[in-house]
Amino acid sequence: MRLGDLAAALELPLDGDPSVEVTGVTHQADWARPGDAFVAIRGARVDGHTFISQAIERGAVAVFGEGLPQGTDCPVPYVVVPAARAALADAAAELAGHPSRGLQILGVTGTDGKTTTSCLARHLLRHAGRATGLLSTIGYELPDGVLRQPPTHFTTPEAPQVQQILADEVAAGAEAVVVESSSHALALDRVRAVDFDGAVWTNLTGEHLDFHGSMEGYFADKAKLVQRAPFAVLNVDDEWTDRLLPMAASHTTYSAEGADADWTATDVVEGPDDLRFSLHTPAGTFEAVLPMIGRFNVANALAAVAGAHALGIEIPTLVAGLATFGGVPGRMEMVERQEGEPRVIVDFAHTAPSLEKALATVRVTTEGRLWVLLGSAGGPRDPSKRAPLGEAATRMADLAIFTEEDHRDTPLQDILDEMERGARETGRDNYVSIGNRREAIEYVVSAASPSDTVVLAGKGPEETLERDTETIPWDEMSEARRALQLRRDALAAEAAEG
Repeated sequence: MRLGDLAAALELPLDGDPSVEVTGVTHQADWARPGDAFVAIRGARVDGHTFISQAIERGAVAVFGEGLPQGTDCPVPYVVVPAARAALADAAAELAGHPSRGLQILGVTGTDGKTTTSCLARHLLRHAGRATGLLSTIGYELPDGVLRQPPTHFTTPEAPQVQQILADEVAAGAEAVVVESSSHALALDRVRAVDFDGAVWTNLTGEHLDFHGSMEGYFADKAKLVQRAPFAVLNVDDEWTDRLLPMAASHTTYSAEGADADWTATDVVEGPDDLRFSLHTPAGTFEAVLPMIGRFNVANALAAVAGAHALGIEIPTLVAGLATFGGVPGRMEMVERQEGEPRVIVDFAHTAPSLEKALATVRVTTEGRLWVLLGSAGGPRDPSKRAPLGEAATRMADLAIFTEEDHRDTPLQDILDEMERGARETGRDNYVSIGNRREAIEYVVSAASPSDTVVLAGKGPEETLERDTETIPWDEMSEARRALQLRRDALAAEAAEG
């Protein structure tokens, strides 16, 4: 696309050669390729204008920015934009041909339950015969169902990657895509140029306040999804929903806790392997089975069913689809075990409310002791979570193991001290700290009895562990399997000696 055409499409003035061919856009100078437009974003710590020369050296043919700083040289056309991040998103969509316009897009946001709800909705749409893709924390899928990883480690990638994935979805024959939309993505305009057909709101609890500044700021950013979509699915069990209702162009509501809503569940029965409940819908009542543990997943099921129904799927088809759902990697994922071994569960819970839900869930079907292993992220992540996590872990579990979880450049001991303080200040001492996560997993799996349940919390499906300045490969399920094998080997050695 010629630069002049791109500027005209974005309604931007152009002072420079309009015939320059632009083939892509990026805000990362080291990602720039020949033909790219480089968007210079002024961040809190770094001004993207300082990387103009680097981007041009890599082939950038134009620069977009909110104004060229005095004394900064720009030998290629410079396009002045009102907001750099908005321009990044709008340019990416324009260059990709606005792929979301040819898709049904269901956005899902909230603090907890986003990924499960997104995966459930994707499964329900596919079960109904609709070619469906997914963009989520766990990666992205084309309609072929193969999980792929974007080049960035964000719940929602940057705008150019979002648009490229959506273009790939169109090319692969997708009819619909479920897009898990994080608060960062909404605040930083990563999904600004996505044409959503529906929005799902799960809930709002304290998270990412280091970025958003306050719960009000967090809510305002999350609410953008509801404001942009023509239809919203809202959780009336969440205290923030009252404020969302007037923001939604049109809406339906759901409740898993007995509130008055369009979609509700009663007579919930928690089994060792599934949930059974009566699903009350605008079209009548149906008996539903969901092969997941955790009562809180009833709310996720209601949200997914209501969202998929909003895209045109009949309710009986949705109910049948619930019964065939295969679960979500790293969400209440049970590790294969042999007779006489403890139940080990990998879960992504990393906030105090989500940890409480996870532990309350497994407590119901735990005959012996309940163990939990967890850490808390360091670096720029919200430090206010650490003490509440320690308190929740020691209150809800019989024994807690505090360990590392992407502590980055924050001293690990500082994080462990805060988690211990959260436990201590409420009078609890049922914890031990083991800094190395692999050693901590080995310890808890070895110490647990056959009737016990061990919950490995916080990492879930993530593929890396950020330790100091090093990022190492990580697979929580593999680490759990390894620990169980070490336990078997140790018991076999003891038996041989005895």
